[in-house]
Amino acid sequence: MAQQTEENGKKPIARILVPIVVFGGALGIASVLWLSNASDTQALECEVSADALAALDAVTIGQLAAVLPTGTGRGYSDLEFVDENMNPMTLAEFTGKPLLVNFWATWCGPCREEMPALNNLARAYDIKDFQVLTIDLDLGDDGIKLARAFLDEFGLESLPLLADPTFAAFERLQRSGVSLGLPTTLLLDAKGCELAVLQGPAEWDSPSAFKLIDTLIEVGSLS
Repeated sequence: MAQQTEENGKKPIARILVPIVVFGGALGIASVLWLSNASDTQALECEVSADALAALDAVTIGQLAAVLPTGTGRGYSDLEFVDENMNPMTLAEFTGKPLLVNFWATWCGPCREEMPALNNLARAYDIKDFQVLTIDLDLGDDGIKLARAFLDEFGLESLPLLADPTFAAFERLQRSGVSLGLPTTLLLDAKGCELAVLQGPAEWDSPSAFKLIDTLIEVGSLS
């Protein structure tokens, strides 16, 4: 569990965070990947505990007040993307621990600003209990190279380089109304079920963020 300080005071009014809206279609790099994500086969297969959602809602405070607990029944274990070497992966490979899944791109200013905080958050937790997954949306043959150069330049060694080179996974979020633009962050339980969503950036290494993630770990078995 991460070290944190105590926050006092009432839950503030959520800041209005305006994401950068993503325009345009995806490049047809991997049509099989696109078809799998487009199917959204696990859309309503998750049962989420009301107690888990209430616990998360109670700690969406301070810098994380804009996080929205949802419990919609959406599941993402079949969400597909690739690793840095273009090997196909799914979120099912991370089953068994809560996840923070962040969609970002090097051309997204707010994304770039929050990446160091995400790196600090990832470094603060044991990977056996919780993991931060960062999925890059830079398109084209040089997309992954751009993302790698950015991570290396700023020493973000605790963030994995995963990618959605077809935009298929992100378009799935757009179709279901989960995301309007970048950055977008999903908080998932140990089964890959959606517990909360944040549209826009956040201070992920703030005391309120650690409190939220500690709660996410604690309630994972309830959802």
